[in-house]
Amino acid sequence: MSASTTTPDAPHGAGPAGRTAGRPHRQTDIARAAALIADPSRARILKALCDGRALPAGALAREAGVSAPTVSAHLAKLVEGGLVTAVREGRHRYYRLAGPDISSALEALALIAPPLPVTSLRESSVANALHRSRTCYDHLAGQLGVALMRALIDREVLTGHDGVHRPEEAVRDRPSAYGHDSAYRLTGSGRAELLSFGVDPDRLPSRRPAIRYCVDWSEHQHHLAGALGAAITARLFGLGWLRYGVSPRVVHLTEPGADGLLRTFGLAVPA
Repeated sequence: MSASTTTPDAPHGAGPAGRTAGRPHRQTDIARAAALIADPSRARILKALCDGRALPAGALAREAGVSAPTVSAHLAKLVEGGLVTAVREGRHRYYRLAGPDISSALEALALIAPPLPVTSLRESSVANALHRSRTCYDHLAGQLGVALMRALIDREVLTGHDGVHRPEEAVRDRPSAYGHDSAYRLTGSGRAELLSFGVDPDRLPSRRPAIRYCVDWSEHQHHLAGALGAAITARLFGLGWLRYGVSPRVVHLTEPGADGLLRTFGLAVPA
């Protein structure tokens, strides 16, 4: 797949209106999906998996604040409902979201959900950290993700929009969801710059759009998604410029990362 064009919104193999070829139209069972998410413990499990990593049941039990038998029962329901998949590595089982659409749906629900009460300094610190820099499934989000998108636009790595979400002009774009109104493209100079950085736009996985964007739920600006956003984020981790925080989805920019982003993309990150 060439990264210079965007891919239609319909899933692979889909026809008009997103209908999968050869399959009849069906009503979606929103109530079943909502029931799976509605349990507070299952909601915490799903939120913990929103950074795209596979986690063992023990870690998910600690995050949800439940016992091992209880988390096993919750995970069985989530797997049966198609929201989570289980993979076995040796003697251990790990769980991950079934795909990025699950994370996007949870982000969208966050827009209409009332805020949880902050009852401790730790909860306040986690909330601030999520706004500062986090993963949105497998790509970078929050203030750092938006700043990186801005740097890529300013350096003309990407073109097609200025990265600003304007609700009064939006047609389909809504906060905390994949964007559709704008068509970002990779420039020739941007391709060379990414190759120098260690990301080859011509070797991105073909199973997903190369270039997408999300309207960031906390910043209400665009951050880079799609295969290119995932590849850049993976490269940042590989270089040691990003590291995972203790809390799920929270990531931290390292000192070498701050220097590297300034040197590579002209992105000055405030201390």
